[in-house]
Amino acid sequence: MTRVLNSERREPVSGEVRSVVVFLHGYGANGADLLGLADPLGEHLPDTLFVAPDAPEACAGAPMGYQWFPIPWIDNSSEEESARGMASAVSDLNSYLDALMVDEDVLPEQVVLFGFSQGTMMALHVAARREDAVAGVVAFSGRLLSPETLADEAVSRPPVLLVHGDADEVVPPQSMPAAAQALQDAGWEDVFAHIMKGTGHGIAPDGLSVALAFMRDKLGL
Repeated sequence: MTRVLNSERREPVSGEVRSVVVFLHGYGANGADLLGLADPLGEHLPDTLFVAPDAPEACAGAPMGYQWFPIPWIDNSSEEESARGMASAVSDLNSYLDALMVDEDVLPEQVVLFGFSQGTMMALHVAARREDAVAGVVAFSGRLLSPETLADEAVSRPPVLLVHGDADEVVPPQSMPAAAQALQDAGWEDVFAHIMKGTGHGIAPDGLSVALAFMRDKLGL
């Protein structure tokens, strides 16, 4: 049974929804953690609705936040618990996206998934396995889970932008080229990458500028 995700939103500057950016937050955070990015992005994406769901589970490693699934080396969960949690979260997120597109009357090609850290893991995993490709995936400071199954399980291959700080102390920077290679090996044609120099586990202005340009291009703006 899927869980309904609590979600915050920032309405389009223009008042008219022609595209949607879905922020997927990291482990121990919440939707509001990324929704503030709608302020600098919204003026350049005036017809874009920004939404930011909370992950479905309370986070053992950060009691005030949420998690998409347990992380064994942080919260002492088992690999089986982590796998079950992720499978449930994937179902929850797919249901959320399905409902969002109906409620806002938008097509998949008008939607961008914008992930950070664990949210990036979810964005990359879910986007590849949805029947209809979204406009693009912006993947900050995360990694690609289960690269060995990607080629067999992928049913759509939306454009992907990978962005990572070269001083990331949480998710190794090497995760970015590894993800790019796995995506290309699985048949992706549009994979882009940007390194944020001197940046740790976060989103630097240069990375956000590259993400904005990517989203404007893929949304046809």
